[in-house]
Amino acid sequence: MRRRDLLAGLASVGVLGGAGAVATGGVPNSLGGGASSGESDTLGENDSDGSETDDNAQEPIEPVTIDTIEAPGSRDGEVTLPAPDTPTFVDFFGTWCPPCAEQMPALAEAHDRIGNEVLFVSVTTENVGEVVSEETIADWWREHDGDWLVAADTSAELAARLSINGYPSARAIDATGRVRWATSGTHTTEEFVKGIERALDG
Repeated sequence: MRRRDLLAGLASVGVLGGAGAVATGGVPNSLGGGASSGESDTLGENDSDGSETDDNAQEPIEPVTIDTIEAPGSRDGEVTLPAPDTPTFVDFFGTWCPPCAEQMPALAEAHDRIGNEVLFVSVTTENVGEVVSEETIADWWREHDGDWLVAADTSAELAARLSINGYPSARAIDATGRVRWATSGTHTTEEFVKGIERALDG
């Protein structure tokens, strides 16, 4: 790992409230979750894949508007997450996170299969524009065959609202803004599709 990448990763983790967690390690409990990689975090009922769902979902998540990045399948602009009145799938990643890169093929296949039924977005909390450039994000995106919307949550406000404690993490949110599937760690295409379907059925 290059020193620059490590520093970018530590800086983005620091924004979330705890320096020292790298890749999929957990961030301390300052955000209310407490789970690390491969563990469930924000909801009540465990599934066999280590994720959590809750048919009696909690209160809707307050939307946050963040900047998007010009990259393959993406555009320069803004996106509001969760999307109003639209099921939303949010994948949290870091360019410094090897497991995030490893699961990109599974995400790409899930996007191909079901991405037209939800707003499908990958989000980094790296300090884009200061610690890491938009070009670095776009190059990483291109290298790992990303072809959907990519955005930067530089204030980590969205990550805090969704209780993101490790990387990679994902949330499937229904059209009312309630999280229906929450997970950390890497997953298969089938697991992503199953999680997104919960938001569609919500």
